[in-house]
Amino acid sequence: MFATIIIAFFSLVGLITLHEFGHFLFAKKFGVKVEEFGIGYPPRIFGKKIGETIYSLNLLPFGAFVRLPGEIGKKHSPDSFSQQPVSKRILIVLGGVLSFWIIAAIIFSIVFTLGAPIAIDDETDGDLINPRVQIVGLAKDSPAEIAGLKVGDAIKKMSFLDVKLIPEKTKQIQDFTSSYLGKEISLTIERGKEILYFSLIPRISPPQGEGAMGIALARTAIKKSPLYLALWEGIVATGDLTIGIVKGYLKAINNVITGRPSGVQMTGPVGVFQMLSQAQELGITYYLNFLAMISIYLAVFNLMPIPAVDGGKLMFLTIEAIRKKPIPEKIEQNITAVFFMLLIILMIFVTINDINRIF
Repeated sequence: MFATIIIAFFSLVGLITLHEFGHFLFAKKFGVKVEEFGIGYPPRIFGKKIGETIYSLNLLPFGAFVRLPGEIGKKHSPDSFSQQPVSKRILIVLGGVLSFWIIAAIIFSIVFTLGAPIAIDDETDGDLINPRVQIVGLAKDSPAEIAGLKVGDAIKKMSFLDVKLIPEKTKQIQDFTSSYLGKEISLTIERGKEILYFSLIPRISPPQGEGAMGIALARTAIKKSPLYLALWEGIVATGDLTIGIVKGYLKAINNVITGRPSGVQMTGPVGVFQMLSQAQELGITYYLNFLAMISIYLAVFNLMPIPAVDGGKLMFLTIEAIRKKPIPEKIEQNITAVFFMLLIILMIFVTINDINRIF
């Protein structure tokens, strides 16, 4: 368990470090001085100056940072951030966001090279690698959730008394379940490298849209691609997932505006750690898939026009480009400070909610 937490922790820190490295590369490209590139946040444990930049390791291991002269407050030296044209400053800010997408595309390409699980229908036959039926959705307070089943579990065997089924297709599971409504059935589950055993009673009259056990199923198999195809498939997967995430955000915003439930459950660091830990149990490809998904979520979130994240900085720079003059420095700093505090409060609330939900 400890090793799982350490891997999850350093995976997230690694994503944020590479994000800051994107800012670093674009700043260097445009001749902006980088005063410090730090992993973790001060106080500093170790630092070494190479050229004009201090590379540091810091005590608080919650991310990374790049310190540019003129990023906060104006500096009139030609190598400061504030003295660059608006177009270059926008690209420096976008460098960090772009790195999240590049990371996701690389991870997806690795996954497709190793072999990625894909959904297939019941009619697909032939040369399939590790075909199985997996749980892809779990209804709250359903028999499956109460029994302890989880998303990602593969159903290897079902039994009732002496009747046994080794399922290869989703319809076989659905038919077996329908035959024993209201009776206790046993399930053999593959979760990562573990084989687990559960019992549950399929509901005779389940809520609409949930099914007797309260699970959504998908038949999956492993698909491997040669490297030259995997690289392109990684880019396509990154684009498709980005579009899906943006649509999800827009739908949630529309639901809030129209007075309906947003349909979104916010998750903080504790919840992300838990999901990463669960993904590790399912195997390396699932873990890498989930890490790439987190990278894309971070990219989309960072592009939102919220002061205190990259999207807020882009918003101020866009206004400056339109007005032909910057927003007064004091106003920008005050707005950013207020939203930063709001984000901290939101993060505390979400973290408390995650702890209550998980523990």
